[in-house]
Amino acid sequence: MKILKCRLPSGETTSARLAGEQVQPILLPDGRRPTIAELLEASDPLHRIEILTAGTASVPLADVELLPPVDHQEIWAAGVTYKRSRTARMEESESSASCYDRVYAAPRPELFFKAAAHRVSGCDQPLRIRADSQWNVPEPELALVLNSRLELAGFTIGNDMSSRDIEGENPLYLPQAKVYNQCCGLGPWITLRMGMPKRNEIGIRLSILRRGEVVFEGSTGIDQMARSFEDLIQWLGRDNSFPNGAFLLTGTGVVPTSDFTLCPDDVVEITIDGIGTLRNSIVQG
Repeated sequence: MKILKCRLPSGETTSARLAGEQVQPILLPDGRRPTIAELLEASDPLHRIEILTAGTASVPLADVELLPPVDHQEIWAAGVTYKRSRTARMEESESSASCYDRVYAAPRPELFFKAAAHRVSGCDQPLRIRADSQWNVPEPELALVLNSRLELAGFTIGNDMSSRDIEGENPLYLPQAKVYNQCCGLGPWITLRMGMPKRNEIGIRLSILRRGEVVFEGSTGIDQMARSFEDLIQWLGRDNSFPNGAFLLTGTGVVPTSDFTLCPDDVVEITIDGIGTLRNSIVQG
């Protein structure tokens, strides 16, 4: 099952269930529209959503505006979880190379705060490259969707935009390289946990289009990750609480070559098996 957040033709914002090319808005018995976070708090979200959408009228998917499937959850990210990501970080800065190499092999992962909800863009909404950066790339990532108990409730697609020259100048500049307006893409919807393929069958594909032509494409698979979902989740939850739940981006195994940078009007498409395609155009601050 896939759930989403959208704006209806009436202008109302709602959580909804995706059924083929139709969207079924979700209403509680009292007429209130639940948030995504509320739905994921159920012991069995799939069963609860099936009950809430039984017999409800649907709206064509083409008639709604997709919004990022986030309410007030924090968005976090893991770094250097793929060998290719380790190599890319080491390419950014010779002085930082040993730091990233040690992180890849260390028991403790690199975890960092990525975005609050207002910095997130949904499918077909723009993502931004910083005005003070000359080397910017998208980072296609599988995002874990966690409820307040840090239970893995579902998955979505994440784009962890990164200013590589800023991070390469000094690893302590990571927050500026990663956290800014429109720095994170999420969507187009959430696939509940039981609806995903087996982990070793989940592929990730990235395409970047410029004036309609593909200027970069690459792919990887979750089987190339050096860490498990469970390991990342338990580290995130150490001495930390998430009363509204959280999104955890799991790192990237697809990184454009060091001579590539995003340009305004590029279109980034990330496709992950079991979820779909997240598409964002690029603007510059």
